[in-house]
Amino acid sequence: MSEKTEQKRQLIVETARGIFAKKGYKDVTMKDIVEACEISRGGLYLYFSSVKEVFEAVLEADEAETDDVFSGGLREDSTIADVLMVFFKAQKKEILGRKEDLTLATYEYHFANELPVEENPGRRKFEEAVEALTQLLEAGMENGEFYEMEARAAANNIMYVLEGLRICAHTIGITEEMVDDELFTLVSGIVVE
Repeated sequence: MSEKTEQKRQLIVETARGIFAKKGYKDVTMKDIVEACEISRGGLYLYFSSVKEVFEAVLEADEAETDDVFSGGLREDSTIADVLMVFFKAQKKEILGRKEDLTLATYEYHFANELPVEENPGRRKFEEAVEALTQLLEAGMENGEFYEMEARAAANNIMYVLEGLRICAHTIGITEEMVDDELFTLVSGIVVE
């Protein structure tokens, strides 16, 4: 792909991200994307053949651009418990900061498209987080900062709670205090005082 072609494709993906964040997945049409990008319908079809394909490119770009939640948030003398707290702080920010969020669109996409487990980007992201948390919990137990536990089961539980909080933020509403209470409950069962 030429540089100009790649720039145009990237512009479409970035613009479409905003549309999906605003409207979800199921209500977005190719026409919406064409109008927002200010390109012709044929111009859009040079890059993408469907809304599904555009959304998958948005998910892929989001995954590639995911910031390392720990970059700049830790001092050199940080403990493993500090690392866990930075992780929870980033999760809280994500749960409460729903502006430009793709959560609703992602759920709609998964409901509309039955994907095999190995092709499911949400599942892949979830499993990667579980693996990272498992390693963090094991390291914390090894040095005595965390209570003894089954690390993988605890990591799964943490991710299920965080995913539940994300869903609640979009459905029934959730306050900062509610998120803090849930995170405190998780931390109190992990970190040795």
